[in-house]
Amino acid sequence: MNPAFIFEFIGTLVLVLLGDGVCAAVTLNKSKAQGAGWIVITLGWGFAVMAGVLIAGPASGAHLNPAVTLGLALAGTFDWSLVLGYIVAQMLGGFLGAVLVWLFYKDHYKATKDQPDAMLGTFCTMPAIRNGWRNFFCEVVATCLLVFIILALGTKGNTPVGAGSLGAFPVTCVIMSIGMSLGATTGYALNPARDLSPRLAHAVLPIEGKGASGWWYAWVPVCGPMVGAALAAGLFLLVF
Repeated sequence: MNPAFIFEFIGTLVLVLLGDGVCAAVTLNKSKAQGAGWIVITLGWGFAVMAGVLIAGPASGAHLNPAVTLGLALAGTFDWSLVLGYIVAQMLGGFLGAVLVWLFYKDHYKATKDQPDAMLGTFCTMPAIRNGWRNFFCEVVATCLLVFIILALGTKGNTPVGAGSLGAFPVTCVIMSIGMSLGATTGYALNPARDLSPRLAHAVLPIEGKGASGWWYAWVPVCGPMVGAALAAGLFLLVF
């Protein structure tokens, strides 16, 4: 097996463990961080990306996101033969990361069993206002911006193979900025491995009182980021 796949798996696992972990900390009952707010969530997700990049960067370029992998391949900066392996590793890592969050906060999930929407929000994204095509547009724009910036940063003397080639800090800042500025409508999935895999975990785990897994919305945080990444690749080739 290509070692890059293993590091994509581990890096994405850590990203979701810490990212969904901050959502659980802020949301679940009897957590010491309950109610800490949106700024804590956006900071937590930014640092979660940084941790994953620090782990996977040297070995795989730290895509940690099928949309990033697709965007880089379409832009001609990543080998198409590795795309499927990267995406499978990312999806598996995202699933296990979500399972670990559930195990870590299991007592707090029990204390929140009468709030299914709150529990679901610690696994995956849901819109603040239900409007499918508007929600899709938001995910497209936010992910397009993310991937375009990653590609643009990669032109400044870095090997453009993913977030890891840029150093962890710039990408951390980008994630935080997108979360604070553009994340409030949909929860800024930006990443199918961050949303679909934890949603699957929510569906199969024996969580008391968990409610539905929001499958009516699941297409948005998968299709939106992938379309946004493709647009970013096209814009990058046009501009640069």
